[in-house]
Amino acid sequence: MFRNTYQAGFLSVFYAIGNKPLSIWCTKVLNGHIKRITDPCIRSVTLEIIGNNVSTTYINCPICPYTSLGIRLPFLVLVVKNLKRYFTFEVEVLDDKNFRRRFRSSNFQSCTRIRPFNCTMPLRLDDGWNQVQVNLCDFTRRAYGTSYVETTRIQIHANCRLRRVYFCERLYGDDELPADFKVFVLNASRMAPHEVEAV
Repeated sequence: MFRNTYQAGFLSVFYAIGNKPLSIWCTKVLNGHIKRITDPCIRSVTLEIIGNNVSTTYINCPICPYTSLGIRLPFLVLVVKNLKRYFTFEVEVLDDKNFRRRFRSSNFQSCTRIRPFNCTMPLRLDDGWNQVQVNLCDFTRRAYGTSYVETTRIQIHANCRLRRVYFCERLYGDDELPADFKVFVLNASRMAPHEVEAV
């Protein structure tokens, strides 16, 4: 999907503002909703993903299950609001052994579990808005002893509010980020980044 695209700096795959923020995503909703709302803390549009069961309400990219994102940038960043409910997301990568590995992170997981083709990890979110940073190179190497090649798929489940999802070649400081990649929270000095706990 992005394999033939020039990849450097930032590559955004979701931004809540715009005419069709889910144009490259497919949605599934069962006993919940996926809709755009204005978040009062940032006074801006976000995508709210809510479901009674995290596994049955989600968005995923790309739409076609046989297509790969083909993103080679090693850092995944989600700008997401903690709604104090169960939340999970997963990312599928291709490694240098030509295996697809899935990393799933959730706030209800208490410890890391590594299986041959998937790895589940705990996620700690602060109250309010969070910047979740995932080092895909490091995770692939530490969990499987292989090298990260590209990201093939992303799936973001209930329950959260989502502002942006992007990839980058390195982690950038707050002063290096473009303005539309930041979230300005009212009555707060800045939004602190949070990394998924290492495997």
